[in-house]
Amino acid sequence: MSTPCEPGATAPASAPPVPPVPSATTTASVPAARRPPLDWRIRFAGLSLIWGFSFLLIKVGTEGYAPFQVTFGRLLAGTAVLVAAMAMRRERLPRSARTWGHLTVAALLLNALPFSLFSYAELTIPSTLAGICNATSPLWGMALSVVALSEDRPTRRRVAGLGVGFLGVLTVLGAWQGFSGLDLPGTGMALLASFCYPVGWIYVRRTLAGTGSSTLALTGSQLCLATVQLAVVTPLFTSAPTSFPLLPTLCVLALGALGTGLAVLLQYGLVQEVGPTTAQMVTYFIPVIATAAGVALLGEQLSWNTPVGALVVLVGAALTQSRHRRTAATALIPAPAPGSPPVEAAGSGPRPPQP
Repeated sequence: MSTPCEPGATAPASAPPVPPVPSATTTASVPAARRPPLDWRIRFAGLSLIWGFSFLLIKVGTEGYAPFQVTFGRLLAGTAVLVAAMAMRRERLPRSARTWGHLTVAALLLNALPFSLFSYAELTIPSTLAGICNATSPLWGMALSVVALSEDRPTRRRVAGLGVGFLGVLTVLGAWQGFSGLDLPGTGMALLASFCYPVGWIYVRRTLAGTGSSTLALTGSQLCLATVQLAVVTPLFTSAPTSFPLLPTLCVLALGALGTGLAVLLQYGLVQEVGPTTAQMVTYFIPVIATAAGVALLGEQLSWNTPVGALVVLVGAALTQSRHRRTAATALIPAPAPGSPPVEAAGSGPRPPQP
């Protein structure tokens, strides 16, 4: 799923990658002629479906390819989409060596590492569980803010959301049964992948503000770097595929072109048009769609504690994103100039993580 979250989760990223945050006034003043032809609700639904189905695509992709190959394929396809978008808009790549250095770290934290962890996790856990683990990303972000690794100050409601959310995680995992029947390494990798996103967001916020490059340029550059990282790592741990099975190949290509490329562009437009608060609501649809897809199309088993725990996780995640009324006005900050943090703006919540 990022983003940006793609980029991913995402990122300048995304995972999943959130564009500069416009104010309510700025959004309202955008000329109607510049608005996309599709209503934002349709694009919101499309983004939810794309990221929700990403976990199914990962699962099927790993049936024909090694996890690193799945990640490399999705990054390559996603980069191609963003490079094409950059060329159409005549975007310029960052010129500063310092910016490229920070983008290299961001590419690892927001793309290469979490994407690979999810691919390895789904070798042994269902896609439904991976989708629910992805929804814990706001909880990890809140946990980091509690230990003062983020600029956001925790409130009582948000700390309560953290507790509620992790109670939901324990419910999903069946803690009262001693995690019986649960693949702990696979689940741990999925949770670690979700943890990578807020760490990457915080890093990007602190290092890539004021670079002078647009969000799209930073996002495309980051994905290019992540692709290079996987191009180096993949041959060290896997051998070249001897065949290219049709369905897994199509799934990997769709995962990259749609879930890592098109989804970033959709999210970029949504944040510009309706603001980050509405755009990040996609987070709460991803695990629902991932669960429905896994059960309906892959025949994955679903016990009562999985949907119940997932609901509790989403409630906790929503609470961690709440803001006190007194600070609500300050969240509507003026639209920053190009080159501002492409993941989130001060006072806004983290972007939805790219699966």
